[in-house]
Amino acid sequence: MTKPPPIYDLVILLDTALEEPARAKIIADARSAIESQGELLRHDPWGERALAYPIARKTSAEYHLLQFHSSTPQLLESLGHSLRILDGILRFRIIKLEPGVPAAPDMRASASQAAPRRAEQEQPEGAQPPADSAAAEQAAEQPAEQPASTVEVGDPA
Repeated sequence: MTKPPPIYDLVILLDTALEEPARAKIIADARSAIESQGELLRHDPWGERALAYPIARKTSAEYHLLQFHSSTPQLLESLGHSLRILDGILRFRIIKLEPGVPAAPDMRASASQAAPRRAEQEQPEGAQPPADSAAAEQAAEQPAEQPASTVEVGDPA
């Protein structure tokens, strides 16, 4: 019995100052490279998000997650090389997922949920939170899940 090829996550942070057609071409080229030598499982455009720290004086980036199978190291090498030399990519990371790692969350849904949480945090001191936020407070008190173990394959530019 042969084991299935490993699954990889490719996260790309694109410069938002780059025009939309150029950003779309970078993603299309990455997708075609993956599809030519592997199998693209999913592509999640997470949209524009704030960076944790400035990168090249940028404070936000357009995030994309591409998940794929690859049985050849040549795909990882060529993908890493091409992403490293392209202008408009702030960072990228290719990570080999260990077996049993849960599926990536839908980050588009978490962005819409972040706005109500911020409104609750900005209430004046002593103000009572809305009645429907009691469940959110209980969820916030629960311990966070442990992050999945990963093995890093590529290094950002």
